[in-house]
Amino acid sequence: MKNADGAETRIILIRHGQTAWNREEVFRGRAGVPLDDVGLQQAEAAAAALQEEPIALVVASPLSRAVQTARAVAQSHKLPVVNDDAFTDIDFGQWQGVPAAQVQQQYPELYAAWLTRPHHVRFPGGEDLNTVAARAFAGIEALAECRVAETIALVAHRVVNKLLICRVLGLDSSHFWQIKQDTACINRLSFGADGWVLECLNDTCHLRHLSAATGDF
Repeated sequence: MKNADGAETRIILIRHGQTAWNREEVFRGRAGVPLDDVGLQQAEAAAAALQEEPIALVVASPLSRAVQTARAVAQSHKLPVVNDDAFTDIDFGQWQGVPAAQVQQQYPELYAAWLTRPHHVRFPGGEDLNTVAARAFAGIEALAECRVAETIALVAHRVVNKLLICRVLGLDSSHFWQIKQDTACINRLSFGADGWVLECLNDTCHLRHLSAATGDF
């Protein structure tokens, strides 16, 4: 898909701020885990970094951690947050709410595959990466088509963001682990006559003044 008239749509793709389950390395999935104190600070820092951007629309996954992060960005632009199920987190099934160390003990072969061949893994009772990539990319293409020449802030999740960036770069889901997404990071995508372009990846400069380190879990 390309924008024939050459007008660019800009997507500022943000990962939500930190939650207790990020810090404790617990698989989150569809659980409604709120931001912790650090995550709230990260959300405010992301909002401050984007305050001068001409954002016309703020979209978020419907999960609370994404909505809280998006709300900080939206408030600084006096905009509402629009929830979109296309960008909700992957369904980790039986792994949801379980610490990574415990998952490794209970599902040693599947966990090893997740770390080495993620595109071949379907989580027990949950989704696989290709399913998530298809729905999320359909969602972002719909935004680009209906909001031509506008700037959109989109807040989603580690898995969703990694897969969207893979698709933008023309990569399949096997490259999942080659994309880093720290909590509250900012990515910049554009869509125009040449199709999708990745302009900025995993920017965390706006978080450097915070005492807590970001992380890609």
